[in-house]
Amino acid sequence: MDHRARELSLLLTSPRVAPGLLSAAAWRTVQSADHVLAADLEDPTPRALADAGVAVRAADEGLTPSRRADELLALEGAVVWVGSRDGDPGLAEALAVQLPEEDPPTLELLVGSWDTPGARLLDAVAVMDRLRSPGGCPWDAEQTHASLTPYLVEEAHEAVEALDELDDAVGEAREHAVDELGDVLLQVLFHARVGAEHEEEPFDVDDVAAGLVAKLVRRHPHVFADTQVEGAADVARNWEQIKAEEVAASGRPAREHPLDGIPAGMPSLARAAKVTSRLGRAGQGPWLEGRLAELEAEGDPGAPLLRTVLELRSQGADADRALRHTLRAVEQTSRAAGPPR
Repeated sequence: MDHRARELSLLLTSPRVAPGLLSAAAWRTVQSADHVLAADLEDPTPRALADAGVAVRAADEGLTPSRRADELLALEGAVVWVGSRDGDPGLAEALAVQLPEEDPPTLELLVGSWDTPGARLLDAVAVMDRLRSPGGCPWDAEQTHASLTPYLVEEAHEAVEALDELDDAVGEAREHAVDELGDVLLQVLFHARVGAEHEEEPFDVDDVAAGLVAKLVRRHPHVFADTQVEGAADVARNWEQIKAEEVAASGRPAREHPLDGIPAGMPSLARAAKVTSRLGRAGQGPWLEGRLAELEAEGDPGAPLLRTVLELRSQGADADRALRHTLRAVEQTSRAAGPPR
């Protein structure tokens, strides 16, 4: 075989980036090439190149990596191969093996586009859409917001357990946390996909993301505007003020009491921390201390627990997390000691 290609570039692009959004170096290489070949002219990238005036021709179909390497190396001048959807497994290796020893052509992996942070979220959305669509998963297709809610609660608790003490963890613990956070993300994607099917008032994952972005920008004027803050306490106060303004602007009923809006289904210890925090921020801390003293004097069995929550809060500790930590320590010691006799 006569190896005549002097420059051979394998164009690599991300399927998560709009076709045609290539780097400047990739566009220069493609536009100056003598031959641009693609496995399928109907793939997004070859179509985008053709729309931009690049002469792209179809390569022979069904070739093995070795035969494909022969095809590309036999061409004269500068050659660009527009990768297949499967990434052309084995092609780079075949080219490396079949390059001539004397005066070999230049072989380049030309990165035309690459994933930006968060790009894999597009894959997650696409997979969820496939599962929910006709021909997908029958179980997924039957779910509703109501049927999925228990899984959201369960996955949130499992994520909390995995995230506890994660700051100093390595290895399997961090992998477990990534897995559990993925399960929580699945619930968000699932509910957004179900919401997109509503006939009168649909919403989808873009609506969810757009609302989140708008809220984060709106509630961080010290980052995205010219508001000045001295520290985290100022940020928290601004956050609450902005929330109140949002409620007023929306026409929703304003919070009449500091404890309005706390979910009744929260675990009791977490709810206690939330209640004490809300009352403290509302200036009702002294009243709470007085009422708690009355309950303690009456022998209320929950009063010591609430007192502990207040004490931990004053130390900057989260009661729910502290108890989880203690329970894990007890469980680990018990298991290490073996079954009870």
